Amino acid sequence: MDNRSGEMQVFVKVVETGSFSATAPLLNLSPSAVSKVVSRIEERLGVQLFKRSTRHLALTAEGREYHDSCVRILQDIEEAEQRASQRSAQIRGMLRVNVSLPFGQHYLVPALAEFSRLYPDITVDISLTDAKIELQRDEVDVAVRMGPLHDVSYRARNLGRSRMAVVAAPSYLEQHGTPQVPSDLAGHRCLGFNFRRATGEWPFLVDGRLTHLAVGGGMLTNNGETMRQLTLQGLGISRVGLFHVYDDIQRGDLVELLPAFNAGDLEEINLIFLNQRHMPPRIRAFIDFAVDRLAPLLARSLP
Repeated sequence: MDNRSGEMQVFVKVVETGSFSATAPLLNLSPSAVSKVVSRIEERLGVQLFKRSTRHLALTAEGREYHDSCVRILQDIEEAEQRASQRSAQIRGMLRVNVSLPFGQHYLVPALAEFSRLYPDITVDISLTDAKIELQRDEVDVAVRMGPLHDVSYRARNLGRSRMAVVAAPSYLEQHGTPQVPSDLAGHRCLGFNFRRATGEWPFLVDGRLTHLAVGGGMLTNNGETMRQLTLQGLGISRVGLFHVYDDIQRGDLVELLPAFNAGDLEEINLIFLNQRHMPPRIRAFIDFAVDRLAPLLARSLP
């Protein structure tokens, strides 16, 4: 990892003290470590920063110029951190968040304790639902939604993508057998969604070609978390976002089926918010926090 600001701090302290040995205890380093830092800077820059003698160090012309730049940069860093700290203390107000059930329960809600510690003056009003919403009409500041975005009045920050997976509980497979090829699903209970946009077909790659296979025979539901629960109870086979059942698969509570035939289609996961010129600090803080904390977790959903 690049730590040039840390090297700059060592260099500036050497200039202040006039020696490696005097600098070392101030930074909890050995004199040789301090010397190596300065040598590393000189090698990278291709210039000599100090005129060395047995008794003292003296800056070269390049060293004085570099020192002035380092002091200015380190001051800018300190001021930036102070401004950020003061700003976070001033961020307050009501933040209304709407999240789909699976993502809310398994990702966002567990992260809210940390967000609350960072921004104690923000009151989070969170609703979990898979129903379609309109941000302005429903007075929502930020929403997390799956799939493609169609409303140009919204802005979005992408949290990640998740491939889809066909899964079942071991108890179901013990009773009904494990499908070996997609056509075997015709003899199984396949759970589905009752959304208006939902279809009764699942895509598979068969002999290198994309094929949509009609499935059915199981229950229907209107949200992903209920789908997960039905699947865990052994009531049928479902096709859901891997992000939703990743931990279940790792624990052995669910088994991924037909991975060799997976169509590779991905589900986008986005933060959406109104396209406004001046975004309130509380909304910006939440968006940045969510991307920073949750995007790495969703990256697991693409293996």
